[in-house]
Amino acid sequence: MTSQPSAPSAAAPSAASGPAPAPAEAAAGVRAGLPGGGARGRLASGQLGGVALVVTGALSTQFGAAVAALLFPRAGALGVVTLRLTLAAVLLMLIFRPRLRGHARGDWAVLCGFGVALGGMNMAFYQAIDRIPLGPAVTLEVLGPLTLSVLAGRRLASLLWAALALGGVVLLSGGGFGGLDAVGVGFALGAGALWAAYILMSARAGARFPRADGLAIAMSVGAVISLPVGVASAGGRLVEPATLGLGLAVAVMSSGLPYALDQFALRRLPAATFALMMSLAPALAALAGYLVLDQGLTAVQCAAIGMVIAASVGAVRTLPRPAAPRESG
Repeated sequence: MTSQPSAPSAAAPSAASGPAPAPAEAAAGVRAGLPGGGARGRLASGQLGGVALVVTGALSTQFGAAVAALLFPRAGALGVVTLRLTLAAVLLMLIFRPRLRGHARGDWAVLCGFGVALGGMNMAFYQAIDRIPLGPAVTLEVLGPLTLSVLAGRRLASLLWAALALGGVVLLSGGGFGGLDAVGVGFALGAGALWAAYILMSARAGARFPRADGLAIAMSVGAVISLPVGVASAGGRLVEPATLGLGLAVAVMSSGLPYALDQFALRRLPAATFALMMSLAPALAALAGYLVLDQGLTAVQCAAIGMVIAASVGAVRTLPRPAAPRESG
């Protein structure tokens, strides 16, 4: 979801005509994660790299979810979330060793908001799939990023691609929303809203902190939030060797790696495009089930996956090209 400086790297200049935006305005647009102006053109290498990071992170998340399913009988939904966030936080803090002093109050506000969104999103989603099937839960959750893509995109093309993606994820669910547990539906929708907040806060944290330093601290905040409920739910089962081993795999595949890739991707892609690409989640989950769990795909499900992929590809290909600064003389 790279370069290492605290602000996102600029894409390669293009031969767009007209005055370039003021540096302050351009920087503000990048920090907000919103798309800039400019004519359509071929994707910059940075944008292609961002797409690759998003897809890699999404694949890692889905395979991590398969491992997490093995942990449910051992530690329960809340216990798995606690293991996920806590072990991922420890790993990220050891790898990146972020500086904890010298940050402005605004930086800490962003990190706390990021951590709350990250922890809350995970806890709400695991509570959802503990009550309703995974397919409808993922479909409902994706409504959050899709809504963000429309609101942040502010373009007709964004609305059209989002509508195509929404049609695909609903078709992929098989219309399986009837008779679902109302509490589970509420948790899934709440997870979707927190997912949208996570995308925005991740973009802001990535612009303020180098590498994945902001993510490491925010992951620690999310772990602190989840720890009391996880310990109360699973107790001593959390420290059993087999549970810790599987929990470490889940932490790397479902939290540490994909969230770090999200940080780097959001330095290359507008938040609206990144949010729309999150609609790939149900499609990748279905493909992972087919490849790993030998769960067959119907013709309708294949068509739905094609719609979601087409929407994501269309959104990426219609990214606005950055305006080039005018040459002097």
